[in-house]
Amino acid sequence: MQVKKVFVLGMARSGYEAAKLLAKDHVVLIVDGKEQIKEHVEELQSLGVTVKIGEDPVVLLDESFDLMVKNPGIHSSHPAVSKALELHIPVINEVELAYHYLNSKAHVIGITGSNGKTTTTTLISLFLQEDGRKVFTGGNIGIPFSQFVLDVQDGDFVVLEISDHQLCDMNDFKTEVSVLTNLYPVHLDFHGSFLKYQEIKKRIFSHHTKENLAILNKDNNESVLLTHDILSTKMYFSKQDEEDCFIKEGAIYYHEEKIIDLKEILLQGNHNYENIMAAILAVKKYDVKTSSIQKVLKTFQGVPHRIEFVRTLKGRSFYNDSKATNCESTKIALRSFQKPTLLLLGGLDRGHSFDDLTPELKNVKYVACYGETKNKITEYCKQQGIACDMFLNLEEATKACYQKSQEGDVILLSPACASWDQFDSFEQRGDAFKKIVNSLGE
Repeated sequence: MQVKKVFVLGMARSGYEAAKLLAKDHVVLIVDGKEQIKEHVEELQSLGVTVKIGEDPVVLLDESFDLMVKNPGIHSSHPAVSKALELHIPVINEVELAYHYLNSKAHVIGITGSNGKTTTTTLISLFLQEDGRKVFTGGNIGIPFSQFVLDVQDGDFVVLEISDHQLCDMNDFKTEVSVLTNLYPVHLDFHGSFLKYQEIKKRIFSHHTKENLAILNKDNNESVLLTHDILSTKMYFSKQDEEDCFIKEGAIYYHEEKIIDLKEILLQGNHNYENIMAAILAVKKYDVKTSSIQKVLKTFQGVPHRIEFVRTLKGRSFYNDSKATNCESTKIALRSFQKPTLLLLGGLDRGHSFDDLTPELKNVKYVACYGETKNKITEYCKQQGIACDMFLNLEEATKACYQKSQEGDVILLSPACASWDQFDSFEQRGDAFKKIVNSLGE
């Protein structure tokens, strides 16, 4: 990459790692409107990076820059991005940047979709590791690609969770294997329409030929329709039909081979079976042993913040599903419980409706809502005839659920909203919930 001067727009984790990577051989300026971790700022400055916090990036940007690396959460309509394009400065993201530093003999597996990305990414990595392969895992899962890209050697595996936001600014990025878990109408506030969102997701198959593998959910019609004309070799997983990986007679099969009985899998639920089948197809391309897959599935309990069991207190079971940032994810969580449920909803108002939750509310006896969406949720619950109270924050809402619960109830944080009105990330929100829950009864 023949670049001399780079403008990094937005710091956080990805911008910080991108700036560190670039600082080795480029002049770098990084700009963010919010205060950042002091040690990170000092480290970048020690590497020669110019750090500007709270200054106007539009003023700082001029034609002397050769490239802009944009944080995935920043919209393409941002004035600084618009100015960069006017100045004919290419705009990419951290994943695309790191890809240009990647060892060309590494195996790249990319995972995207509306739901199930993190679990599928984690399972693929665990299957490979159990089979003795050297694996680097990152991307939207929380570890920037730039953090480890220079450590990747010939034959190593790079397993990346790729969000729709990250796919927006991709040019050359290519995988050997791309997984599309499913497609549902989410993040429409960012993309403007479901059609645009789908078009962005399709980029996970960019530059594919028949030599590359696309793994698709046969039970998700939107995924099948979207990928009808991609050039990849396609493999399908299904809970209903006998595809390349499927469920039959209480077991998961890969073609004619029985992989594992469902009852032996620690991670239960139809949505998790889909993630497992997608992961199996990804690693079987590399001849991962069935025994390695079985060992992982008999011990893996799930990823943090995704229907994560927290504790039982006086017969009440608490679950952290902070990663549920849209209604489709919350529907999956609600389907996982047959017991009376007290549900915590709320967060950033993206203008979305909660009507999609209606079919899954049969076991919900109470809703505690908070954040920007609390008024909208209260009105929705009133229409559904479900008891609901509004609270200022997550702590008040959690304590109210506990006070109103009875022995045998489930108390579930599955917000159906992004966290950014009161938290920096869904991880921070989930950790806060666990801390609150663990303090109850003290």
